[in-house]
Amino acid sequence: MAELSEAVKEHSALTKEWGKGAKMDRPKVAQHLENLKLMLTKLSFLPTKNEEANIQELTVSRDTLEVGAQYAVLTEDIPGFERYMAQLQTYYHDYQESLPQSAFQWQLLGLNLLCLLSQNRVAEFHTELERLPANEIQNNVYIKHPVSLEQYIMEGSYNKVVLAKGNVPAESYKYFIDILMGTVRNEIASCLEKAYGDISCSDAARMLSINSGEMSGYAKERGWQVTGGRLRFRRADGETEEQGVPSFELANMAITFAREMEQIV
Repeated sequence: MAELSEAVKEHSALTKEWGKGAKMDRPKVAQHLENLKLMLTKLSFLPTKNEEANIQELTVSRDTLEVGAQYAVLTEDIPGFERYMAQLQTYYHDYQESLPQSAFQWQLLGLNLLCLLSQNRVAEFHTELERLPANEIQNNVYIKHPVSLEQYIMEGSYNKVVLAKGNVPAESYKYFIDILMGTVRNEIASCLEKAYGDISCSDAARMLSINSGEMSGYAKERGWQVTGGRLRFRRADGETEEQGVPSFELANMAITFAREMEQIV
């Protein structure tokens, strides 16, 4: 098994370099990962046949992919992270009975959920969530964090999303939290455009959770006009601001509906 021996040696070199943390040589890590991906294709890497896979081969393959996923986040390579996670799913779900659990499994699965949430891919977020045990969803700190964030967003509690940035279960989560903040900010901005004809810059900055000094730059990105300390939103041709809620008409409709229901009962 010369191939396995070479892969184990290369994996040890990768682990040693990766373990240096901030002092690591990133090009070396990238090179080790490329070398290992080529070596592992000759072994039981992502096996698809009903054959007995060598536990050592599977462990080396899984550990390599885990370092690759974390390295992708470190280098802000989202497509790379998604590729590594797609491959890791086989080891986490299909071989969970035969492989000892990885120390990074739940951290990376939670990170994957946060990645999907940060891109507003809510359907995929729930698909991945359904694959996880209920006990882990409720009690695992790495899974609870993105689940709580999704609940805050659904509730419209954006201030809680902002506070969650300072309470992440792992340092790598901060990268996707920053992306999520941008996604949430854009959603709030879209609501502001629909709800107001104009608003003070200070109020808008507070709602968007950005500094007042950054407001002009953000307004320029959105195509908003800043006049006399107020933001004016550009509306589509023929679009007018709604003049309040038609409460009288809504009340009449509710009363009529209640009477009709009473007659039916």
